[in-house]
Amino acid sequence: MKFDGSNWVNVGNPGFSAGEVYYTSLAFSPSGQPYVAYNASPAAVMKFDGINWVSIGNNGFSSDEADFESLAFSPSGEPFVAFQDWANSKKATVMKFDGANWVYIGAAGFSSGKADYTSLAFNQSGQPYVAYEDYGNSKKATVMKFDGNNWVNVGNAGFSAGNCWCTSLAFSQSDQPYVAYNDNQFPPYGKATVMKFDGNDWVNVGNAGFSAGEADWTSLAFTASGQPYVAFKDYGNSEKATVMKFNGTTWMNVGLPGFSAGSVEFTSLAFSPTGEPYVAYLDYLNDHKATVMRYDSVLTGINAQDVSKLSVYPDPATNNITIETSGKTKESMLAIVNVAGQELFTSQITLPRTQLDITSLPAGVYFLRLTSEKTVEVCKIIKW
Repeated sequence: MKFDGSNWVNVGNPGFSAGEVYYTSLAFSPSGQPYVAYNASPAAVMKFDGINWVSIGNNGFSSDEADFESLAFSPSGEPFVAFQDWANSKKATVMKFDGANWVYIGAAGFSSGKADYTSLAFNQSGQPYVAYEDYGNSKKATVMKFDGNNWVNVGNAGFSAGNCWCTSLAFSQSDQPYVAYNDNQFPPYGKATVMKFDGNDWVNVGNAGFSAGEADWTSLAFTASGQPYVAFKDYGNSEKATVMKFNGTTWMNVGLPGFSAGSVEFTSLAFSPTGEPYVAYLDYLNDHKATVMRYDSVLTGINAQDVSKLSVYPDPATNNITIETSGKTKESMLAIVNVAGQELFTSQITLPRTQLDITSLPAGVYFLRLTSEKTVEVCKIIKW
């Protein structure tokens, strides 16, 4: 589906695949055509030709089942797919479409062991790189690249401190590979860690384990200016979606942490050409359907139509504020959040209005967030 400025509309027929699919991966060709790779037991890739979704090569080109599809285009415009290859002991395999057929890039099943969460990206010279959870190296993170003849390790294999999940690979504007992942060196839950290859070793980008709690479905992307952002399912904030960015020194929240209305799965982050971060996810509060949100200036990533509906007075205030809560349910929750995204105070609402004592807050700008069953409303308040 695509957003036409007002609504989400189908691109071609809905349900265009021949059957049930898993591990969908979307990418645009250099000419602007959308392609989708997925596991249909085996792997398949289709593109939208402007009228219909059509198969690229054989519909089901891998030898057996293929999981964790990751689709990307080479600088020359060829579609490549990395996946966990059941025909080769669930190891990593990469194939490309050469214009007539899907062909292997190097050896099939090139990883030392089973490869989960395969993530494919190209450097500026056009070399394909693949990151994955490496069962051949204690389930730690490994990155390999194709040197024209073979797949070779980038730095040490199994470079992460502990075992990892949800590896996500991307290149910075300076052509350094970065990997984000759920880092299980932080028991009992795996927090988010990002590492980069400095030419000799894999080094942490900021603090390892920087998220508030367990971080699943980490998704890494860069702004046009080269700043890394990571989206993830945030167990430190009620399993909701959170986005953080690295400011050169530390990882900081982009807007409110846990900005989605409810818990999420399969977070996927991308930037628009105008530089706005978008996050797609499975939305538990909407029958497990798809939801997309974008970060809207300082209003913390909440859908624009849900912002500033709250009636708050007085504003600015020194001691107490009143929030009109008529039309809400008693299960709705209020939170005061600072500009760094830290939740300072939470309270269940009272009807028809809720009063909050903000005397103890330092003077400054804050956000008031009201979370209901399927909506999140945010407004800015000022404390004198």
